[in-house]
Amino acid sequence: MQLFSALLPPPEVVRSIEAALGAGKGPGFRWAPPANWHITLGFFGEDDIPARAAWLRERVNGRPAVRVRLSGADTFPKVLWLGVESDGLAELANAAGAELDERPYRPHLTLARFPAGSEPEARAIVDALSAYSSPAWTAGEVVLMKSTAGAYSQVERFALDTGSGSRQPGW
Repeated sequence: MQLFSALLPPPEVVRSIEAALGAGKGPGFRWAPPANWHITLGFFGEDDIPARAAWLRERVNGRPAVRVRLSGADTFPKVLWLGVESDGLAELANAAGAELDERPYRPHLTLARFPAGSEPEARAIVDALSAYSSPAWTAGEVVLMKSTAGAYSQVERFALDTGSGSRQPGW
């Protein structure tokens, strides 16, 4: 079992991604089911659930909500993902555990994993999604997630302060 903190896209964003992907899914790709789509904030690995939940609660409850939009696509080695636009997300991610990772925080939503040799197919999907932009949404909560054998489940949700308004007016 692995724990991580995340933002979950709302249903209208999930539908938007599904529509953008259409039938253009590459063969041989392992596509993440929409129910698993998320933006990771912090990864904790094997961890004590009550202790991590208490730690996360203290660090994120009451922090300002952030406006988020998914935009464009790209790849990491063997991973196809959508990019994330948001002011304030890096600060929220650091509070939610990103600062614990040695690698720089790079927000994204993983769509699929693909085998070596499928880079041309992945690049074609990236090109097809280059102009993609999801509806913007206010992320009003951070979710502590659990991954067990590739199945994700929500452990606990932590409210963000949505009363402060959009951090990106005009979206």
